[in-house]
Amino acid sequence: MQALEFWKAVTVDRSGLLESFLGMLDSLGVRFCVIGGQGVNAYADPVVSLDLDIVVAVSDFSRLRDAFPPSLRVREFPHSLNISEPSSRLQIQIQTDGRYSSFVDRAEVHDVLDLRLPVAAIEDLLQGKVWAATDPERRASKRQKDLADIARLLEVRPELRDRVPATILDKLL
Repeated sequence: MQALEFWKAVTVDRSGLLESFLGMLDSLGVRFCVIGGQGVNAYADPVVSLDLDIVVAVSDFSRLRDAFPPSLRVREFPHSLNISEPSSRLQIQIQTDGRYSSFVDRAEVHDVLDLRLPVAAIEDLLQGKVWAATDPERRASKRQKDLADIARLLEVRPELRDRVPATILDKLL
């Protein structure tokens, strides 16, 4: 079984939400990049996740939002727009925190679950994970996953260790 088939089976994405969403981004010419766990998977040994986190270029965000078909469930949170579809467990999370907006400009194409997608630079992914791991409003279980993702990134690029605050490094030892 290929990675994409496995992910679609795990997310029970019978509706084709992933392909539809990526097709919408392409047809609208929306600039974006993958972040979060799937972004980390592009650089390190992959782990399973039910979500796809992305950042959309600020200039393209309104156009994308206006194009969502009524079949999609769109929920707005303080720093994200979450997209889902009733017949899929896949969650697409569009990061709306302005700190991430420059990630799109530095993204490079990588393999993500057998798809060639723009992925945030590893330095940007690490920064995003540091922000998430130190966010006191974030659930403790999510912060633990962020710490694991930081450890995964440092395993493949140990020279990035100096970009991680000591308070986080202490938790990784």
